[in-house]
Parts: sequence; C-alpha cells; structure tokens
Amino acid sequence: MLYYLFRYLNEFGIPGAHMWSYISFRALLTLVLSLIISAWFGEWFIKWMRRRNLSEAQRDASIDPYGVEKKGVPTMGGVIIIIATVIPALLLGRLRNIYLLIMIGTTLWLGLLGFVDDWTKMKKSKDGIRPLYKLLGQAFLGIIVGLVLWQSPDAVIHENVTIAQGPEKEIVVHKSEPVKSTVTTIPFVKNNNLSYSDIFFWLGRYRTAAGWIFFVLVTTFVVMAVSNGANMNDGMDGMCAGNSAIMCAALAILAYVSSHIQFAAYLNIMFVPGSEELVVFLMAFVGALIGFLWYNAYPAQIFMGDTGSLAIGGIIAVTAVIIHKELLLPVICFIFLMESVSVLLQTNYARYGNRRGLKLRVFKRAPLHDTFRVAPNQLPADFRVLLNWPKGCWLESKITTRFWIVSIMMCALAIVTLKVR
Repeated sequence: MLYYLFRYLNEFGIPGAHMWSYISFRALLTLVLSLIISAWFGEWFIKWMRRRNLSEAQRDASIDPYGVEKKGVPTMGGVIIIIATVIPALLLGRLRNIYLLIMIGTTLWLGLLGFVDDWTKMKKSKDGIRPLYKLLGQAFLGIIVGLVLWQSPDAVIHENVTIAQGPEKEIVVHKSEPVKSTVTTIPFVKNNNLSYSDIFFWLGRYRTAAGWIFFVLVTTFVVMAVSNGANMNDGMDGMCAGNSAIMCAALAILAYVSSHIQFAAYLNIMFVPGSEELVVFLMAFVGALIGFLWYNAYPAQIFMGDTGSLAIGGIIAVTAVIIHKELLLPVICFIFLMESVSVLLQTNYARYGNRRGLKLRVFKRAPLHDTFRVAPNQLPADFRVLLNWPKGCWLESKITTRFWIVSIMMCALAIVTLKVR
C-alpha cells in the first residue's frame, strides 16, 4: 500500500519518495517493521493466552526430559509470526505482484490449517485433527499454487542461454521474450536447466501439457514434504524458528539474484521478473521469526504450534518453486529432510521388528532432534537401538544451536551451488 502512495508522491518531487522503488530499501524496512511488530504483539499475545489458560498439553516426560518445566506454556505462537509477516508485506509490498499474492495466500491458508489443529489439541483431542486432513489441506494448497503458476500470464521467466566465445570464455544471455516454462534448476550441473516437459518427449505434442501436470504434482509434493518437515522440526525451544530464519535468508538471496537480470546472467541462472517482491516478503518473514525468538528461545514463553510450523514449511516450499529452485530444497532444508527421514526410518524399522517380536529402533528417539536429549538409561531395557549415539543427554539449548549451525552450513552450500558446476 505504502509503495503505491510513495510512487504517487514521487511524481510531485517529494524528497525521499523515490527510495520506495528500491528493493533493498523496502526489504530492510520490512525486516525492521516485522521484527518490531513480532516483539510488541508477541508480549500482548502471550499475556492474552495466559489469562485464558490456553496452553499446550503437558509433554510426555519420557520423551521430553524438560516437559515438566514447559507445563502451562501458551501455544499457537504462529499467530505472532503470521501477523508480523503479513502486515509489513501488505504495507510495503507491490500488491499487484502475483508472487506476493501467492505467498500471502500460502501463509494464511496453512496458518489457518495449523490453527485449527492447535485449537483442537487444546479443546477437544490432544492429538489434534486427523493427519489425513492436514495432508489434504497441504495438497490442496500445492495444487492451487501449481495451477496459478501454470495459468497466470504474470508467472513467466526469461530462460538463460550460454553462448560460447572461444575455447575458454562464455557469455550468458537471456531470451528476450518472457515465456511460460516448466524449467527448473539442477544443482552442481553446468548446463543446469531441466524442463519437466522434456521428460515426456515420447508424448509428442502432448508433452507440454504433461510437463505442466507433472509440475503441479511436483509443487504439491514439495509443499507437503517441506511443511511436514518443518512441523517435525518444531520440538525444541527456538529450533524451528531459528532454522527457518536461516533458510529464508538464503532463499531471499536466491530470489534477489533471480530477479536481477545482470546477476542472473553472471550466475547463469534463469531470470524471473517480479520475483523481487519475494525478497520483501521473505525479509518480513525473517524479521517475524527473529522477533518470535525473543519469546521462543530457551526457556520458551510460547510455542509456535502447527499454526507456525505448517506455514513456515509452505512459505519455504512455494518460494523455491516460484524461483525454480525446488531441487535445491534438500540442501537448504537439510535439517527438515533429516527430521522426516529419521521418522520414516524409525517407523519402518520398528514395524519390521514388531513382525518378529522384537523392539527395534534406528535412533533412540525420532524425530532426529529427540535422540540427542535422551540418555541410554532412559530407554526400555528390551529396546535394540541401531545407532545408539550420543551416549549422553545434551542440553536443549546446545542441540538447538548446533542444528542452527548445520542449517547455516547447508544454506551457504546452496548459495555456493550458483558457482559450483
């Protein structure tokens, strides 16, 4: 909103009004504004939740050794993150931008889905809504996002083309006409563009339609996978919020270079016009997460709940799809991936053992972060653990910090892939 106001004032020569046309200015301003809103609104929201005794059910002490300390801590802190993200995005973003509208819709939809789950946990069932309903809600969003990117005339790219100039020197140009495209980026590969349509070359004239259908399916899978990965990572004070802020900062860098034609040409990546508004939105989101950490860092005064974690995963997934970097998500979201894989391994190995009358486990606990806060003597004597490490029980703050460090390393590697091919 303010973007359009100051663009209008710039026509009258108002000093400083032209600054609102700069992405860097608006992005940093949204970062500061969202941080302030998150910190201010967070205090009020925590007091409001405590007055109404709206808190998460007490955690199982056999799983969380600090569960007793966390009794009575309010949940649904994702409301803080969502409000502190959406308000600055509406104020400072370019609201006619299709990508910004998609991100706001993603945030509100998954935030609402998580809110219903958190509310159900507090008022009706400690297990929340059925997992199938959450998966259907995530799948619905993925399908809608995929279809919008398919059908919207504003969701276009300029594909990068390498032109050889001599034996060792190359230059990169972008096709002059914007096109609808199912092209994605393959990391660590020199000629790194892959069109989903090319996979269906054997369908002849139907391959383009098949490519777009596959693109919608990929988008749906990515949204569901990352959203659930973030949800599993939300189990310790500050864990998910800190990891997500790091991941979104990396995605903001990727979105910025994708929206800048000179940087895109230098890095030999596709140019995605309009994706600069993603930088504004992501900086608002990072600011909201950092502000939320003011209250969520150990010992937490509030938990984000599914209201926050589902929205976080959706935002990360949809951003990557928009800038055609979804194949980089296993690197950027390495922590989320490991959390999901640990649950799958643990569940299937336990089922294998149950069929043979044994209590088999891959890790001491799953998701992965839980295995670091459980000592071997806390496990039942008849459990057979394949990877019985670490031997001791780490402090929760140390586990969280070390997971943040891993996220920083992996996000740095994801950015490095722009040059390592």
